[in-house]
Amino acid sequence: MGEIVLKDVEKSFGDVSVLRDINLTIKDGEFVVFVGPSGCGKSTLLRMITGLETVSGGQVVIDGEDITHTKPSSRGLAMVFQSYALFPHISVRDNIGFGLKIAGLPKAEIDAKVAQASGILGLDALLDRKPRELSGGQQQRVAIGRAIVREPAAFLFDEPLSNLDAALRVQMRIELIRLHERLATTMIYVTHDQVEAMTMADRIVVLEGGDIQQFDTPIALYDRPVNKFVAGFIGSPKMNFMEASPGPDGTVQVKGGPALKVPGLDPARMTGRMTVGIRPEHIRYAHDAGDLTGKILVEEQLGSDAFLYVEVEGIGMVTVRAVGERDFHSHQTVHLSLPPETCHVFDESDLRINEN
Repeated sequence: MGEIVLKDVEKSFGDVSVLRDINLTIKDGEFVVFVGPSGCGKSTLLRMITGLETVSGGQVVIDGEDITHTKPSSRGLAMVFQSYALFPHISVRDNIGFGLKIAGLPKAEIDAKVAQASGILGLDALLDRKPRELSGGQQQRVAIGRAIVREPAAFLFDEPLSNLDAALRVQMRIELIRLHERLATTMIYVTHDQVEAMTMADRIVVLEGGDIQQFDTPIALYDRPVNKFVAGFIGSPKMNFMEASPGPDGTVQVKGGPALKVPGLDPARMTGRMTVGIRPEHIRYAHDAGDLTGKILVEEQLGSDAFLYVEVEGIGMVTVRAVGERDFHSHQTVHLSLPPETCHVFDESDLRINEN
């Protein structure tokens, strides 16, 4: 079992409050990612679950037991850090089994657990090597193996892929997803990379300024962000934002642009200052006509996609994702249309107010 419940958890350093009123229930076997910008409190929250940071207020409960003040070694958790923290002078085999040896387990049991973990992680051929003889990805797998042999209630990962190059990060993400499916153990993963969060998580906790902004599935965060921060943080390239105000007949008037009849928008919730958001892939583009006219300042051609950065007078920079596009290039004029059914509307408090 590995259900983790946080009840009204708070953390302060002196007079500085870094986390406030954190209430979460992480289900047994769930893969949950804490994501947010630097300084949002995500690593601190993870460390409070492990006991490496004290809790200023509230409770941490694992499988119904209050472990708020329990020492880290007695919580039944396994932590994998950004740094691999391997012992350089002993073999991969001994690194994986080190914690079990310290705990006094019989050698035969240690060998069996190490063999099982190395088989899961594809380390069988590397067991007699020293860490310096391994690649970064292999070293990270050894660190994960050291956690697996402990058979914890939950695995906690603190930005474990940050030291790897881009291709290896993708490979390790796939390996971690497969590992979670195989072990069916609760995993909590901290990252500042929203692409990692979207691709790996069952559910994502979006943190900003010490507060939970939204806790939901990746698709729900992408399609129905509760506020402007979540809308702008989740998605790459990020959502476009345009100033707006109430228009005639319940429409939303984009400053310097069209009046949009956005589905699911209650006119009573409209405020004097609003923001319209639209994702780059939802903007339509053409040579001849549209809601907006602009000039392509930069074209990023990726082959499968092209990202067009368009300067629109009165609005500013608008990012367009053009799938498979070959016909538009830098310095050309392009006409853009904003389908109302794909738009998000935020009030002056930055809360999303349309239900589509």
